Amino acid sequence: MNDKQNIDWDNLGFNAHNTRSMFIANWNLSDSKWNVKGLVPYGDISLSPASTVLNYGQGIFEGTKAYLSSKERVVFFRLEENAKRFNSSSRRLCIPEIPNDIFIKAVKDTVLDNLDYMPKKDRGSIYIRPLAFGVGPILGVKPSEHYTFLVFVTPVGSYFKSGLNHLKTLVTDKYHRAATKSIGSAKAIGNYSGTLLPFKEITLEGYDEIIFLNASNENIIDEARSANIFILKDKTLKTPSLNGSILPGITRDSVLKISEKIFHLDVREEDITIEDLMNADEVFFTGTAVVVAPVGSICYNDKTVELGRSYTESITKNIRETLIDIQNENIKDPFGWVLPLD
Repeated sequence: MNDKQNIDWDNLGFNAHNTRSMFIANWNLSDSKWNVKGLVPYGDISLSPASTVLNYGQGIFEGTKAYLSSKERVVFFRLEENAKRFNSSSRRLCIPEIPNDIFIKAVKDTVLDNLDYMPKKDRGSIYIRPLAFGVGPILGVKPSEHYTFLVFVTPVGSYFKSGLNHLKTLVTDKYHRAATKSIGSAKAIGNYSGTLLPFKEITLEGYDEIIFLNASNENIIDEARSANIFILKDKTLKTPSLNGSILPGITRDSVLKISEKIFHLDVREEDITIEDLMNADEVFFTGTAVVVAPVGSICYNDKTVELGRSYTESITKNIRETLIDIQNENIKDPFGWVLPLD
């Protein structure tokens, strides 16, 4: 059962709402292929207590959005890149890959069947969550012999409660998000559960977001708990290089291309030291959920730096608005990123 009538459309936030349906496919070792079940009513699923996703965290996910564009049609943004990254994560977690055509059809079918959950234009979007996880009962530490691929959707608004207010952030040397040669570059479920305690602690201190340091070299930064990070100094825009512990964000890649080709910035993917971070003119996070989120202050070892540049006069604002304009077809898409639903 859905709760559409109970949704506060004026204050959506970033929350999961019951919708009409979800998409399911299953894989079994016996035939070693994905068998599409298709759309089923949205609701709870049944799992064995011995399933590998519950016992060993053998699960991955993706995040993307569908938008109601200025052309009064529903569009996706770089959906094929999500399909590619999903399979990259699958390989790392020993989960059978999903053919791109099944992935894209699953996303499109689920959005189409739940289209009446699309927020009004400029009020939000439909967030899309594809998952794949081991459901077979395995007691030893090894891959499952049975898997489920699932796609559900929900209407969303702003990720941060503070909206576009400059975020108050803390750099932590108490915890690491991921190790360089581990699974930090995959959208594995375990990468996110490890950030729950650090985030709980910093929110109690009044911070909005946490910045993690590299596990091998604590003089350089990696990313936030669920977003990549950029710093701007003069006309040079930097983001940490993909060192194995950082997720290859699709929004990250989009910002790099927009910044270089539209704003003609000196774009660099390289190590960013704590000193670089604290001396930046502008700092912002990127991700499907956060889009482009400006940072207002950074605290490290009890030293707080206020980023004084007004958001309305910032390059961050220009980058964010250009990205959103492309996603919503307010301007011409020079990169061929937008994919219509039909």
